Amino acid sequence: MSSKLIDRRDLEFLLYEVVKVQDLTGLPRFGDHSRETFDATLDTAESIAENYFAPSAATLDEHEPQFDAGEVKLRPEVHAALRQYYGSGFGAATQDYELGGMQLPFTVSVASKAIFSAANVSVLAYASLSGANANVIKNFACAELKEQYLAPLLDGRISGTMALTEPQAGSSLGDIRSTATLHADGVYRLVGQKIFISGGDHDLGENIVHLVLARIKDAPAGVKGLSLFLVPKFLPGADGQPGPRNDVHLAGLIHKMGYRGTTSTLLSFGEQGGAVAYLLGEPQRGLAYMFQMMNEARIGVGVGAVALGYTAYLHALDYARERPQGRHPACKDATSAPLAIIEHADVRRMLLASKSYVEGALCLSLFGASLVDLKANSDDDAERERSALLLEILTPVLKSWPSKYCLEANSLAIQVHGGYGYTREYPVERMYRDNRLNPIHEGTEGIQSMDLLGRKVLMREGRAFTVLCEAIDQTLQASDAYPALAEFRGRLAEVLALLKRTTQSLLELAAKVPTELYLANSSLYLEAFGHTVVAWMWLKQAIAAESSQRRDNFTRGKIQACQYFYRWELSKVERACALLSVNDDTCYAMADECF
Repeated sequence: MSSKLIDRRDLEFLLYEVVKVQDLTGLPRFGDHSRETFDATLDTAESIAENYFAPSAATLDEHEPQFDAGEVKLRPEVHAALRQYYGSGFGAATQDYELGGMQLPFTVSVASKAIFSAANVSVLAYASLSGANANVIKNFACAELKEQYLAPLLDGRISGTMALTEPQAGSSLGDIRSTATLHADGVYRLVGQKIFISGGDHDLGENIVHLVLARIKDAPAGVKGLSLFLVPKFLPGADGQPGPRNDVHLAGLIHKMGYRGTTSTLLSFGEQGGAVAYLLGEPQRGLAYMFQMMNEARIGVGVGAVALGYTAYLHALDYARERPQGRHPACKDATSAPLAIIEHADVRRMLLASKSYVEGALCLSLFGASLVDLKANSDDDAERERSALLLEILTPVLKSWPSKYCLEANSLAIQVHGGYGYTREYPVERMYRDNRLNPIHEGTEGIQSMDLLGRKVLMREGRAFTVLCEAIDQTLQASDAYPALAEFRGRLAEVLALLKRTTQSLLELAAKVPTELYLANSSLYLEAFGHTVVAWMWLKQAIAAESSQRRDNFTRGKIQACQYFYRWELSKVERACALLSVNDDTCYAMADECF
């Protein structure tokens, strides 16, 4: 096995034969690129990941950042890895040439980030947050703030965060209490606390730029009253370089079960009168601006979950091929040589389940990333609109499905390792802990499911859902050319029809019952929706495998994994839709006092 991060052959198969990223080079923005430049990018990412990211993953997990006299010091391995990352241009890879970027398609950037995440997700977190922070500043900040902060964020001289969550509010952003008051100098002063802020303090660069949601004095209650502010750790000096300390203080570090190399912080703003804060864009539009960063982060969380599940699967596969234990049930000769455990059917079951999850989810992530590219850069108005609608309705799935099912791949990897899998001497234990955070990062499954059923399915009078169904129908029609795929074509057509009927019945229900009852089983809907979408991704892979006319182990493995997903997993759609169709109230009706 050449690499236990991401199977490079699979990554290239998905990029070039399924998603067909090379077609993007026909667009003006990507005209300087080719498969050769994309491959070179992946080669560089793989080299940096193997040599600078992966070697410190266990060390950073064992030696967390420490809070000492109000400051955080990171291990030198973090500095070294990020120097390589930024020095090779990954910090600005998708940006315009004028900003020092490579105008690399977002799809190829996501593929690269999957490699980095598999190697050391804790280190990549600093760069990913900074990149998303820079995009918000680029799109919504005034010229002066862009001049001050954009280039340093993209080349790694400074870092960025997103500061939403507060101790008393959690995910309920409408309950944010942080306030900003406009002073006579035309600058705001911000007071409040933020918790679980990843990368909130460290010594990686010259400065840290926080994007903070807060309420201007006398603004309306709820999310509509929120504005977005840029709050630097150090204020700009007379020469434009970071100068005196702003009124932003590290109140403490939070020690999570995973991602231990990434600082998770409690930040206090305004303990000494108010942190200097610069308004981004218009007042009371903060959540709309922040959603750009949140949606980018949701795609990133999904990709990170894929990567952690994928590398755990590859470690388990390698272990299963090398570990001798037991014999076939029919063998009664106790003196015969033990078999490699991959020869046992139940081990193959666990590996096949994992393969179906991680390869299906990686395809989903790359397909979602390609929608970002087409939405922004296609020269066809209809394609831009179609891509935008697909991206809107798929974003909850892009985040939540990998976070759930690639975590299951991590769990199965531990089980394949047996007792060794539960020890820190083997990396799959750490990978599980790292990935266990992703189901809550950027919105829980419950939040994503309410977004999907309560907003995305309803948007534009159901137009996004219609466009999705049309896209799946196109793949079903394309599969007609391959008789060997008839089983998959038939099953996907069945579950798509079932999902359509269930969705229609839910939309009719929404007009009759309270919203809380309509959304009570939204997680079931997300399950059915997500599995249908991933089955679609598997049919796309099966078509590519069949059309290649190769009959090697790789393509046979693709068809077997597709078969597993269709035969073993798609029944979850039918179970979920059965409960949804009768508006089951088991969970909704359970009273607090009955627990």
